[in-house]
Amino acid sequence: MGRSSSRTLSHGVPVAAVCLAALLMSNVLIYLYLESVYQTDELLAPSHGGCLPRHFKMVLMKNCTPWLQCSQIRAEVRKLKLIGQGAVKKVFLAEWRAQKVALSKLSSLDYLEDFLHGLSMLQALQGPQVVQLVGFCLEDHTLVTEHQPLGSLLNLDAVFAQEQHQQHNTWQTRLRLATDYVSILHYLHNSPAGRRVMCDSNSLEKTLSQLLLTSDFHLVVNDLDALPEVDQSRGTLVRCGHRELTGDFVAPEQLWPFVNEEKPFSDELMPGYDEKTDIWKIPDVTWFLMGRVPGGDLVHFHLFQIHEECKKTDPRLRPSAQDVLKVYRSVYSSMVRDAAGIRDML
Repeated sequence: MGRSSSRTLSHGVPVAAVCLAALLMSNVLIYLYLESVYQTDELLAPSHGGCLPRHFKMVLMKNCTPWLQCSQIRAEVRKLKLIGQGAVKKVFLAEWRAQKVALSKLSSLDYLEDFLHGLSMLQALQGPQVVQLVGFCLEDHTLVTEHQPLGSLLNLDAVFAQEQHQQHNTWQTRLRLATDYVSILHYLHNSPAGRRVMCDSNSLEKTLSQLLLTSDFHLVVNDLDALPEVDQSRGTLVRCGHRELTGDFVAPEQLWPFVNEEKPFSDELMPGYDEKTDIWKIPDVTWFLMGRVPGGDLVHFHLFQIHEECKKTDPRLRPSAQDVLKVYRSVYSSMVRDAAGIRDML
């Protein structure tokens, strides 16, 4: 009886050990894979095909092509319909060599400076986090960019409601989008063109409108007309616009500080601020992005502490975009590993 029990135990222990080892190995492999995905700043972001500077390559193209110039835009880019309009630009869906593109035209010469600033930023910041520039014509005040058929991030819930996209409506996809957003901020705050602040972000809706949703569910920043530079070494701070800002979405330092003294707003007296205004807004944007999907509450729980730090009244106490990005990556990795471990045990 004892020998029989002993034989059962001797065969059972190795089987259990093998199962445990297999479970641990699967989690290690998942961890290594995620670490390899997260080892660059371009987390889960699309690329522009590795083209040389001043070249572009869209999805259906085999080779990189130099940016289109005036003669090519006039002859080859065909306007189809108006798809967007702001104070600075009108945006048309257009076609170039059987490929859809976005053709932007200056709305009014009053905003020429903003238009030229946006174009200069598009040229300087080309990379995975920024919409791809296809060409421009200064004479006609036009520029051409890659078209993203899903539109701006304002359309996110409507996109997920479509039958062909419902399978993507998960906490994983939504957290990746939030991570893309923080990655964009990290890029702008450490860009080749200096430390840039997203000034066209004075409300949630305005912020979402600056970001395009790609067909493979990533984000690229699209509207760069208001990206002033912060240079702490020269004491250069920014002010977003010339009007008084209000509301809870903007950072406290963006509000008129002399309200209690009943001083009327003055652009000249308004103190400047830095890129930490973008950090303040991260929790609100992520809250929108996560929506109401299963697992979303757990994401919010894991992000609670870093979001508390983002909402510090003193901007000097807020984390950098890189600090936030590290936490987002860590949360995504740990939640994926936990989910994989649960599936293996089942």
